[in-house]
Amino acid sequence: MECVLKVHRRILFPLLVLAVSSLAAPAQAQIYAGVDRTTGAVVLSNFQTGDTPDVVINAPQPAPVMVAPTSVSVGFAPDPKRVQSIEPVIQKVAQETAVSPQLLHAVIEVESGYDPKAVSRKGAQGLMQLTPQTAQRFGVRNAFDPLENVRGGALYLKWLLDFFDGDLRLALAGYNAGETAVVRAGYRIPQINETLSYVPKVLSRLGKPVPG
Repeated sequence: MECVLKVHRRILFPLLVLAVSSLAAPAQAQIYAGVDRTTGAVVLSNFQTGDTPDVVINAPQPAPVMVAPTSVSVGFAPDPKRVQSIEPVIQKVAQETAVSPQLLHAVIEVESGYDPKAVSRKGAQGLMQLTPQTAQRFGVRNAFDPLENVRGGALYLKWLLDFFDGDLRLALAGYNAGETAVVRAGYRIPQINETLSYVPKVLSRLGKPVPG
């Protein structure tokens, strides 16, 4: 049986996330959230649909299969040949999604060092390090396919920029930690070491000021 609840996003969304997350959910239960484009209300449901794509309470999932594990090398300049090989993909996706190629380059460099087969310790995959959940959410079937991966990551970035009213810092924080973590932090960058390091890295590659 599907249960749906709608409330205004800006006023109650942070409270809803905290309240719903604190509930004792049944085994394997999942709660999904989204934003009604017509009313601006937050939609909560126990079924994932196009209107409720985001997991608020996540049921236990099996450990991800580590396919083609590699170490992500982002501490030095990426291989120019790799950058050149990915450039047509980035340009194509940028035109399709209206996400700037500069932003895609910056995220890819920090996420994977332009390695299309990169896999993180947490199971994120490919150029833009998509988790299995994010890949499924944005229609990516093969996260190791450069075009699919970059398109999925770009769509997520575009969604985050819209959700956070164009605030690039919050969008990047959401890309790294998940939008729910940003909401829980009061629409600020969460105090998570990885996220606090990640946001300035991407911004610096864009020539943007880093958070103080």
